[in-house]
Amino acid sequence: MVKYREILRLNSQEVTKRGIASSCRCSRNTITEVLEKAKEKGISWPLPEEMGDKELQKLLFPEKHATDERYLPDMDYVHREMAKNGVTLSLLWHEYVLVSRNGKTIPYSYRQFCRAYNQFAVSTKATMRIKRKPAESLEVDWAGSSMEVKDQETGEIHPVYLFVATLPCSSYSYVEGFYSMDSLSWITGHIHAFEFIGGVTRTVVPDNLKTGVEKPSPTEPIINRTYQELAEHYQTVILPARVRKPKDKPSVEGTVGIITTWIIASLRNQVFFSLHELNEAVRLKLDEFNQKEFQKKKGSRLTAFLEEEKFALLPLPASQYEMAHWKKAIVQLDYHISEDKMYYSVPYEYIKHVVEIRVTRTMVEVFFKHFRIASHKRLFGKEGQTETTFDHLPPKHQQFVTFTPAHFIEWGVSIGPSTEKAVRTILQNGTNEKQALKLCLAISKLGIQYSEQELEVACEKSLSFSPRMSLNTIKTILKTERDVITASPSRNKNISLSKEHGFVRGADYYGRKNK
Repeated sequence: MVKYREILRLNSQEVTKRGIASSCRCSRNTITEVLEKAKEKGISWPLPEEMGDKELQKLLFPEKHATDERYLPDMDYVHREMAKNGVTLSLLWHEYVLVSRNGKTIPYSYRQFCRAYNQFAVSTKATMRIKRKPAESLEVDWAGSSMEVKDQETGEIHPVYLFVATLPCSSYSYVEGFYSMDSLSWITGHIHAFEFIGGVTRTVVPDNLKTGVEKPSPTEPIINRTYQELAEHYQTVILPARVRKPKDKPSVEGTVGIITTWIIASLRNQVFFSLHELNEAVRLKLDEFNQKEFQKKKGSRLTAFLEEEKFALLPLPASQYEMAHWKKAIVQLDYHISEDKMYYSVPYEYIKHVVEIRVTRTMVEVFFKHFRIASHKRLFGKEGQTETTFDHLPPKHQQFVTFTPAHFIEWGVSIGPSTEKAVRTILQNGTNEKQALKLCLAISKLGIQYSEQELEVACEKSLSFSPRMSLNTIKTILKTERDVITASPSRNKNISLSKEHGFVRGADYYGRKNK
């Protein structure tokens, strides 16, 4: 803007137009125009203190001031929109230009728009969200230094490693100690971190450690299978940092250094006899760390998280992720696989095939080429227990399994009352259930050779002879007693006659039906 006050002040001191132009860095034509307008309007030096260059412009050049009044959007609205995923200043400026033109006002340029937003963010102590959006990512890592737990009985020292998770936007952090840096501890740390912040971020940025990444790559890293399942359960994405690129996750790297001082060093003189006791002390120091006031701006990590980041977190799933481990096995001839000395059935079609087993705390699942083919509740207790699904058995094995007392009673009812009574008698009087079932099976097989009516009559006659059923008695009746087949079709009579007379075909075979 032209320095109107300075031009009038220097002119009152009789400075030449060339000198005024040099001092105010404007052309001599501009100086001449301003002085002529001031003379025309009757404005001269000295001027009131509250009158600035903008007020002078309104008096001297009202037409210029009118064209300089531009529509500036609500920066609170811009700030809130910037918190949303995928929203940028460029997009908001484009929308702002459309609104300005529809309202027949002149919009600011993109550069002026960005400058106005930056000034708003600085003046209101607002979090800058151009690079770090709320709930955009959670950076995770292991602390470089470790703590110790002392065995109360033996005095042995066990190292404890600290899992650290940080939200880059608010710097809100979570810390927990584990005896090991294995996959179980790594996954458990993530689960507890999500529960601690009360939600899930859109991405998780870990290091290229073996428990999380099987094969690092700048473009297509291969994520550990269990780690990938965790991400799918919580509807987030794993984006590992590049190898030897700590700037890809600077927030957690910085937090690790602060944690080393704020928690590990501050607890160096305390002796802990259990991991639970250590984690309780760590949680107290962590709460103190999150509530500590910032040095260069108002508020703390906790207040920044509650006010500017918690609302943007994705909701937690209905159930907690249950960690699983994977292994490979070959389906044995008995269509079962072994896991922890327990046996679980698989469809018999997969015998001798290599399958993958997913084992959780409560379930055992079997996969073949990424398709689940079996699922069982995990067995515990005595070794050698078997969990078998009926549908997994071959058809002949299914028949054997269905040979139960209820099955044979149901079969007897379908034949007739005498057969039912015979079956019940065998099952009640048998000294051994297995032996009784074998006898029932043998009698049922007679129904293939003879008709149902013949078998029903044979059972009735056998019961009339003796209350104790005998397979040989029923067979004898079927072979020798002619009245058993009185109501049988002619075809059955021919079969019986053929059996009675050896290989004689009979008159029917030769077409002499009347003889």
